Amino acid sequence: MAKKKAFALRVNEDMMKAIEKWAADEFRSTNGQIEWMLNEALKKSGRHPKSNS
Repeated sequence: MAKKKAFALRVNEDMMKAIEKWAADEFRSTNGQIEWMLNEALKKSGRHPKSNS
């Protein structure tokens, strides 16, 4: 499993509420939802590290 790096993320309050609701709807933690969203965006743009090898 790849190492995970912690960092601070500043997000607009309304955006955070929407992400928290989406996470709850998908039975994920908020952190897990943000990670999933980032992975999906990387895959769609062809920039995901696993797809570039």
